[in-house]
Amino acid sequence: MGRKRLITDSYPVVKRREGSAGHSKGELAPDLGEEPLPLSVDEEELELLRQFDLAWQYGPCTGITRLQRWHRAEQMGLKPPPEVRQVLQSHPGDPRFQCSLWHFYPL
Repeated sequence: MGRKRLITDSYPVVKRREGSAGHSKGELAPDLGEEPLPLSVDEEELELLRQFDLAWQYGPCTGITRLQRWHRAEQMGLKPPPEVRQVLQSHPGDPRFQCSLWHFYPL
């Protein structure tokens, strides 16, 4: 009796070329010394709202606006961040601020 055949026995062995000199798998790319561009005020506020969307301790966010979710969380005693309410009230007609990503793309 011979050895047990493996599925990999039916495929040819292919050797991979090594990458450029000085670079191996798992190493980070060298730092180019460039600083990331600072976020605009709107981008910082949208990032705050994204973090609020992802915080499940304030309840589900599908089908309601962010302000409705904030009020519901406050009524339930969950202490949502007051900064979120301030941002939402400073952009009353802008859907980028009022509706979460999940409002447009429910799971």
